[in-house]
Amino acid sequence: MQKCEFENIIKIIKDQYKTEEFIPLHEPRFNGNEKKYVLDCIDSTFVSSVGKYVDQFEKMVADYTGAKYAIATVNGTAAIHISLLLSGVSDNTEVITQPLTFVATSNAVSYCNAFPTFVDINKETLGLCPEKLEYFLKHSTKKTTKGLINIHTKRIISACLPMHTFGHPTKIDQIISLCDKFDIPVIEDAAESLGSTYKNQHTGTFGLFGTFSFNGNKTITSGGGGMIVTNDKELAKKAKHITTTAKTPHKWDYVHDEIGYNYRLPNLNAALGCAQMETLDGFIKSKRMLAQTYKNKLISNSFLFFDEPESCKSNYWLNTLTFKNKSNRDTFLNMSNNLNVMTRPCWCLMNTLSMYKKAYCDDLSNSTIASDTLVNIPSSVII
Repeated sequence: MQKCEFENIIKIIKDQYKTEEFIPLHEPRFNGNEKKYVLDCIDSTFVSSVGKYVDQFEKMVADYTGAKYAIATVNGTAAIHISLLLSGVSDNTEVITQPLTFVATSNAVSYCNAFPTFVDINKETLGLCPEKLEYFLKHSTKKTTKGLINIHTKRIISACLPMHTFGHPTKIDQIISLCDKFDIPVIEDAAESLGSTYKNQHTGTFGLFGTFSFNGNKTITSGGGGMIVTNDKELAKKAKHITTTAKTPHKWDYVHDEIGYNYRLPNLNAALGCAQMETLDGFIKSKRMLAQTYKNKLISNSFLFFDEPESCKSNYWLNTLTFKNKSNRDTFLNMSNNLNVMTRPCWCLMNTLSMYKKAYCDDLSNSTIASDTLVNIPSSVII
């Protein structure tokens, strides 16, 4: 019975993409001005970090999200790294984040010589849980003259870094309200959620900073690339400065006034990004239609389709099924991948990776269940 049920799921997925060939999890679509803009960029010879497409890409993302400022970076990890540094994250401090995330979230914390502290996710959003966060802040921290201290590790908590998982917005307003009470800056890892809104406000624009990724598997891509968004003029200016090797403006002199980073997005990538931004609304419409089809057709006693949370409009970057148990999940993963349909479990929990096993963890029961039962299914835009 279960085998027939899983075979039917695979057939429904294949019917959406109208192929018996290999179906990837999420591949890019180039059906706009991508070639035109990239060739124009090449003809201009401005293919590195200076050029009109970088400025245009930043403006398009700022306008789309409603942020006042946007700063393009080489990738989403660099965007998080700089945002953490400018939020005051420093050596031997801690950043509260979730264990269910891509490794870049925790790695960026480590780049600051800081430590991730893992708080559980919320079942309805798969993002950082406000209730678990509140419990941690009330029972595991203490305000001192040096700052907010984790009483278990004796380290200062310098920031909070929630992630909008698979494009579904977390309860970011509640998280920020809690963090404000404890004077903790919030940086949103919105890498997967371009096109998603929470209470009609775009993800990434609630916290001090928001960060996006334009990797090849994201809703839109610039090949690589990331973006920092903020409403703080001085922080935006600082972000642009230190991502451009902290070089002071001058016609010919190379003077750098602090340690900077070679993190600016090349114009060539930005040209691709500009063309992709022009098609983003159509991509979101297609992805939401696909999610609705899955929701209507993928009905089973073995799993649930993960629907957008309350008060959210999700981009459905990766459609997700929640299986009843790990055994059923693993059976489906094996069957679907053997039949040329790429599916995958969610990431290994960060606290289980060798480099983060010693990080402080609160109760992670929701994350553990999700890690054992979630499956992402093909979610590419259907043209």
